Amino acid sequence: MQFGLLGTGFQLFGYEEKLQSNPLQHLFEVYVQVNKEAADDKSVAKAAQEFFQRLELGDVQALSLWQKFRDLSIEEYIRVYKRLGVYFDEYSGESFYREKSQEVLKLLESKGLLLRTIKGTAVVDLSGNGDPSSICTVMRSDGTSLYATRDLAAAIDRMDKYNFDTMIYVTDKGQKKHFQQVFQMLKIMGYDWAERCQHVPFGVVQGMKTRRGDVTFLEDVLNEIQLRMLQNMASIKTTKELKNPQETAERVGLAALIIQDFKGLLLSDYKSSWDRVFQSRGDTGVFLQYTHARLHSLEETFGCGYLNDFNTACLQEPQSVSILQHLLRFDEVLYKSSQDFQPRHIVSYLLTLSHLAAVAHKTLKDSPPEVAGARLHLFKAVRSVLANGMKLLGITPVCRM
Repeated sequence: MQFGLLGTGFQLFGYEEKLQSNPLQHLFEVYVQVNKEAADDKSVAKAAQEFFQRLELGDVQALSLWQKFRDLSIEEYIRVYKRLGVYFDEYSGESFYREKSQEVLKLLESKGLLLRTIKGTAVVDLSGNGDPSSICTVMRSDGTSLYATRDLAAAIDRMDKYNFDTMIYVTDKGQKKHFQQVFQMLKIMGYDWAERCQHVPFGVVQGMKTRRGDVTFLEDVLNEIQLRMLQNMASIKTTKELKNPQETAERVGLAALIIQDFKGLLLSDYKSSWDRVFQSRGDTGVFLQYTHARLHSLEETFGCGYLNDFNTACLQEPQSVSILQHLLRFDEVLYKSSQDFQPRHIVSYLLTLSHLAAVAHKTLKDSPPEVAGARLHLFKAVRSVLANGMKLLGITPVCRM
């Protein structure tokens, strides 16, 4: 139905030039405006319903508008996600399964799972005893499909196409019940592989405002972190001369944002604070990047003299032993994150590693060549693990800052 609203809204308030110059922003503005109109004017809501119906029935004009919005949106996604270092192999949301959702309805009917209500909608009773909280609507009274119907079609198609071991849905926690019902319906339809479908829900970021106002677009956030990080770097005396300060600022800023996001349970809501995000000391992404750059500088300065022969037996002091013991836990932490899909284990591990490295760097300075070589190797191992852990979280380590 959202697309019915958007399609109707664009016909009423849309501008082709604005759509081409800033697609996501313009479609958002149109969507907000048409929602207000539909709340006050029943004819707008009815037009939206009719537009969606035309879309479901394969009307050429409605489909071509949907296709245009989709193509422009994906172009924008590719451009914005590229800044995050994120690339998708395929874009196929549930709206892609408009036609196949009709096959799902026939399948549900053939298995005797489809019930008709007095209003003319079609539902599936997941409890088997008429419990209202376990009733899932799969078809509107006008014959159009719903999110659940299309997600059933999508899941079946993805299994046919990929024969997956696990299918993981990462969406906000508001969709928890939706996915519980979808997986349950797949099970009662006879698909055993529904056991291998999993929903990873995430919470809400509260209070994340950029200079542009209340509604926050990802691109606005990326621009804001780059700008703030550049200002921070300019105000710090120890900042190195950089070839590309914008790129470094964006990488450090992204690390700050990602660590803030991944520190707690994904499911938890949290309050965003720009000041806390950019602290260079404490448990932040800036601190991880700073530690990595510092260790890289150490290797550059002393590496050529010490990195050939070294004796690990020299690493006797408590600080070195603590680091070695912590390094040994890396695979265990990776395994834990892979089991519960929570990046916080890796974040906590890397922050502890950075704090241990900072203490060791401060206390293990002056040493004879043999000991210095062993310690340098230890710091090199810390930097390597730190870099790999950061990359797993979507962070590009910086070598200078």
